[in-house]
Amino acid sequence: MTKERRVLISASLFHALNDSATVAVPMVFPILLGRGLMIRNYSQIGLLSNFGLLATFLFQILIVHAARRWDFRAMLGVSLAGIVTSLVLIPFSTTYAWLFSLYILFRVFDSFYHTIGLAWVSRTHPSQGIDFAMGVQSGSGNLGVLLAFIAVGFMAQKTDWQTALLAWAAVCLSLGLVSLALVRRISFRMDDDDEGLGLASWFRAISLIRRYIPGFVFGGASWSVTVYFAPSLLNRKFGVPMGGTGLYLALWIGMGTVMTYLFGRISRAFGRSKVTRAALAVASLSLFGVGLADRTALAVSGLFVLGMSLFLIYPTLQSCVGNAVSSRNQSQAFSVASNLQMLSGALISLVSGFLSDRFGVNSPFLLMGGLGLIALVLSPPDGGRRADGYLDSCSSRS
Repeated sequence: MTKERRVLISASLFHALNDSATVAVPMVFPILLGRGLMIRNYSQIGLLSNFGLLATFLFQILIVHAARRWDFRAMLGVSLAGIVTSLVLIPFSTTYAWLFSLYILFRVFDSFYHTIGLAWVSRTHPSQGIDFAMGVQSGSGNLGVLLAFIAVGFMAQKTDWQTALLAWAAVCLSLGLVSLALVRRISFRMDDDDEGLGLASWFRAISLIRRYIPGFVFGGASWSVTVYFAPSLLNRKFGVPMGGTGLYLALWIGMGTVMTYLFGRISRAFGRSKVTRAALAVASLSLFGVGLADRTALAVSGLFVLGMSLFLIYPTLQSCVGNAVSSRNQSQAFSVASNLQMLSGALISLVSGFLSDRFGVNSPFLLMGGLGLIALVLSPPDGGRRADGYLDSCSSRS
């Protein structure tokens, strides 16, 4: 097996465990809210998501700098140990403050992959191979989320929420060990001529990806609203049992998984820019559909359409970033992109908690529908040149 293939498979497995863990914990929030255990209202869910995402934002910046000194494998090992330990400890929470502290700790260790993992996939799959690689690793992350929704939802319904999280900790540990074993003999050294991570290089990275900022902001906020509030929408408003809620959300992410694995072909057929704009438009309309739905079938249908559109945005923009930024700045560029998603998700999740208490748990989806239309208007059309004079890496077919 080639180095490139090992890196891609390893990154895909780690992306699966990383993202599955991020939804496994919020899946139990509606249970805690319904039973009055530690969580008393939607605002407290909003605070958990807000501070958790802010913790991820801050540590992703530190991780970019640490990547210059630490080996890629060692960093993923630390991340794996922290994720698994946090999942084991959270079930022993007895107060909201204890749950809050452990969730922040969990988000800290969940901060590694989207910066260093994406950068190494991009480095080992340049130019024409990047669409395929980004689609595969993104789809694998979605597949992990799909399995977590189903497994944690049904386990929480059949046993209890503590057992569900402990079982998922064991799954994450198994996937992580296989992921690390695949790259145990591969060197991950930075180029000797990498420029320093000074303020100027951060601004340069931001400048090169500024055209894609609206899409990243919308994508991150949409993900957070769906993960943190869709379980409550289905379970609390429409009375769907947790097992069924998990199944519906698994199908939501399943739609996205199929689309990400097909992304390479879709991109070659239509071009990244057209795919991005179409996905933004459809995602916005589907969010309005979820927010306005008065029946379970309509809300679920809207979620399914959202899955088909939203998860095309991520690999499209990631490919654009990978081609727009040189290898020496890719860790920074992917950190900026991921942090934009974290910040937008944190802000919107916090607002969504208070909106849900005041206007109902459907209101965050209406808010996101409006933000999606704004992102569509601000997204770059086909063609054009970047500020550095090169053709926009998102405007042509790959």
